[in-house]
Amino acid sequence: MKVTLLGTGTSQGVPVIGCTCKVCRSVDYRDKRLRVSVHLQVVDKSIIIDSGPDFREQVLRERIKSLDALVFTHEHKDHTAGLDDIRAFNFMQQRDMPLYGEERVLNQLKQEFGYIFSGINYPGIPQVQLHPITNEPFEVEGVLFTPIQVMHYRLPVFGYRIGDFSYVTDANYISEEEKEKIRGSRVIVLDALRIEKHISHFSLQEAVELLEELQPERAYLTHISHLMGLHREVEQQLPEFIRLGYDGLQIEL
Repeated sequence: MKVTLLGTGTSQGVPVIGCTCKVCRSVDYRDKRLRVSVHLQVVDKSIIIDSGPDFREQVLRERIKSLDALVFTHEHKDHTAGLDDIRAFNFMQQRDMPLYGEERVLNQLKQEFGYIFSGINYPGIPQVQLHPITNEPFEVEGVLFTPIQVMHYRLPVFGYRIGDFSYVTDANYISEEEKEKIRGSRVIVLDALRIEKHISHFSLQEAVELLEELQPERAYLTHISHLMGLHREVEQQLPEFIRLGYDGLQIEL
């Protein structure tokens, strides 16, 4: 499996519009963060988790030429807004794009992208197949996904385990039962928004404490805001097995 972090930023991305802080002014490419998303290459299958507003730019940057499915963690706009850009894959692959998400999430997509689901087959609109999922393992093109239900303040959100890789974003609480699904993962990607505590995301300290409990071989932090600080400075404070993620980072398993 090859995992590529397509985006590692929070909902506003980094730099933030109009901000002149040292992070937003940084020339370090690792401090420039598009909205959070990840690409999985599992043998010959290409799967993306979440299609945020930067979906097109991310796919072009990483030269992703095929896509077998889109899997959603939840319905917030920074995870869904780029759905329209799957049209290119519809055209190239000559088939509908499978979309996987909770019923609630798929219903929100129907509302926000009403033209896709109106029944009027206007030329060029995205062609999709909806696959509702629950908190039970499911297959995407033969690849087994195990949902990990976490809490994003009061909103249930899915992380996913695929083989030895676990991906959890937009969370500030994980129950003991759901942690058991993550244990034993060789690589974990986990959200850490900023230094200070936040109402709906793990802080840096909270994320580090959880990863020290779970003890993967390697861990990477994502969904990072400009309030976290400069990449090069924050990394110096972290345990050796935990690194800050950055856009374009590739992880081999």
